[in-house]
Amino acid sequence: MNLFSPIALGDLSLPNRMIMAPLTRNRAAMPGNVPQAMNATYYAQRATAGLIIAEATQVSPEGVGYPATPGIHSDAQVQGWRAVTDAVHAKGGHIFLQLWYCGRISHPDLLPGGQQPVSASAIRPEGDAFTYEGLKPFVEPRALRTDELPGIVDQFRQAAIRARDAGFDGVEIHAANGYLLDQFLRDGTNRRDDSYGGSPENRCRLLIEVVSAVLETWQPARVGVRISPESAFNDMHDADPQTTFTHVARALSGRGLGYLHVVEGELATGERSLDYRRIRDQFDGFYMANGGYDKARAEAAIAGGDADMVSFGQLFLANPDLVERFRTGAELNAPDPDTFYGGDEKGYIDYPALS
Repeated sequence: MNLFSPIALGDLSLPNRMIMAPLTRNRAAMPGNVPQAMNATYYAQRATAGLIIAEATQVSPEGVGYPATPGIHSDAQVQGWRAVTDAVHAKGGHIFLQLWYCGRISHPDLLPGGQQPVSASAIRPEGDAFTYEGLKPFVEPRALRTDELPGIVDQFRQAAIRARDAGFDGVEIHAANGYLLDQFLRDGTNRRDDSYGGSPENRCRLLIEVVSAVLETWQPARVGVRISPESAFNDMHDADPQTTFTHVARALSGRGLGYLHVVEGELATGERSLDYRRIRDQFDGFYMANGGYDKARAEAAIAGGDADMVSFGQLFLANPDLVERFRTGAELNAPDPDTFYGGDEKGYIDYPALS
């Protein structure tokens, strides 16, 4: 097996194991956080990926954490996403939607009625929020009450239904990178004393409830989960990430899920201190690796059994035909960081293909 070998998620046959990672690009139409025409062009250009995982998409107005990021909670958003999925399918591609709730990584300026962001516990993250008026310091979040958590679960449930209505082939649950579900998983942000705090089993409870809710709509093989065991992004940490996330992988097993998507190492530096093979071995489905992989490392991971699929972020951003470039050994376009977030077509849909 190699990067170009097909792989099946249940009845969904992927032509290769090169996955386009979810990439926040802040290019939804405002007001309304609605996907627009250039978003459809962007994803259709990259339809040769074995699977596209569309950018993180908030499940509710309360889940917003950044300007101009798309949602999946209104009819207009569903229609906007339908144009995206139709464009990808017309090119023969497959696309999942990543379901997202930002939690404490937000600001009252971004939330309905200027409400306080929420989290597992009332611990303010270091750093600044991106608002429509520029950077502003994060505020202390409000700890969610136990009786509010079924409502959070239901927001993911409704988003999963809307993702199906929008024509997606599946969904990925975002439990990584310091957002709400990750805030429950890691003890640096979860100091609760109820059944959602304390032990790894309790801290994993909300994620498992969200997974169960999403499985009411989707075949298990059409559902993935993303985690980031040791990334410090968004002021995150855990006292024993190996134990925490080995438990998470084990808890997600036995459900027939399509894959576990793992951001390996520290997001900024790529340094790895955990045994990711142990995490992989506790999960009974496909393992998708992420974390600064190039072609050589990705091929070695698949050949060595350390991964079944590999997701690429910036490489797909800058190379819409990354699959063909890897296949032929062609030179790669260099990504332009100045155009990663926000803006127009420049640095978004104007990266050249080989032909």
